[in-house]
Amino acid sequence: MNKYEVIIYWNVEDEIFVAEMPELNGCIAHGENPSEALEQVHIVATEWLKMASEKGWDIPEPKGRLLYA
Repeated sequence: MNKYEVIIYWNVEDEIFVAEMPELNGCIAHGENPSEALEQVHIVATEWLKMASEKGWDIPEPKGRLLYA
């Protein structure tokens, strides 16, 4: 899981840091600081991968850094 790209940014409207794993559709979390957002997105990703495996969904291979954002 640690090989998936994570994008962290500040959400002005909600005043929180947001962390996304774009390769895992819908894998997003937030926190009061970048570290907390990163920790939370790893928890979400673990659950995402577990559910995908249980349901037989395609799990994308980590591509590393994406060429778009």
